[in-house]
Amino acid sequence: MSQSQLDAFRGGDRLVRIIGHRGARGIMPENTMVGFEWTLRMGVGALEFDVLLTKDDIPVIVHNHQLTSSTTRDQDGQWLRGQEPTICDLTYAEICGFDVGGIDSRSAYGQRFPDQAFLSHIRVPRLVDLLELVARPCFAKTALMLEIKSDPKAEQPGVARINTVKRVVDAVRNTGLSHRTILHSFDWDILAECQRQAPDMPASFLTQMPENEDDAGEDSALGFGAELRKAKSIPELVVKAGGELWCPYIKDINAQDIARAKELGLLVVTWTVNEIDDINQAIELGVDGIVSDYPGRVQHALLARDYHWLPTLQDKEPHARRFPESATV
Repeated sequence: MSQSQLDAFRGGDRLVRIIGHRGARGIMPENTMVGFEWTLRMGVGALEFDVLLTKDDIPVIVHNHQLTSSTTRDQDGQWLRGQEPTICDLTYAEICGFDVGGIDSRSAYGQRFPDQAFLSHIRVPRLVDLLELVARPCFAKTALMLEIKSDPKAEQPGVARINTVKRVVDAVRNTGLSHRTILHSFDWDILAECQRQAPDMPASFLTQMPENEDDAGEDSALGFGAELRKAKSIPELVVKAGGELWCPYIKDINAQDIARAKELGLLVVTWTVNEIDDINQAIELGVDGIVSDYPGRVQHALLARDYHWLPTLQDKEPHARRFPESATV
């Protein structure tokens, strides 16, 4: 197994990786090209994002299985009303008829992100659009944490998983980015299929304990957590499943599990860490990386400790921590 993908998420002495969640959702429209590029230009070295298939089998970057009324406007600029259209029931051309550049501040979801920029004429990107962006020389060190979503309504779940993984893996390989991509999911059956089709790309195992509440406006992942309650050690469960990176929810992490993960050789990257107290807790517990909607908050928390987040930043170049090379293009 090549270690290049894992090294991009590996922490170290005064090094904690920052992963921009859906770009930088707290500041920019989520899972959009403008949001991804903005995040990379601020010096963040890795992106976490979500992929689903359209009706015509095109991998697109969107979190929920539906185009949500809180973040989607129609061709007349009006927020969606009534039944939210399902991604897998729409062709990519149909999806391009919607604008996902804004967030409805009146919605429960919008109230979670009052600082997010409001843009217009922003379309749902294809996976290949992001892959082509990070293939540019100025973003040559960018790593990808690619979350594959499973379709809970698929009539043949096994067939759907095989097809989804194939489409995603083909897109990554066709752009020559396998060496910078980790495949990531709550659905461990999806990850098993990833390991069959793409053993050269490490698997990242997302977990969230079922007693946690769902976040407003988002598809739930709690259905994948029922087996976790039975486990004596989640890190051991991840290793048994062939995982090399464990990605637990911030409210679930503790010193004992992180210590055990490290004993087992697992990397630990926690999600979604937005509040200052949670960011500081994650750093103090010694995680390898932090997934955040507010990567700038994590940068400042690390700088306050004289930590850094990119591997090229060395003590012999003290100013580099404040002006990372990946922010200059």
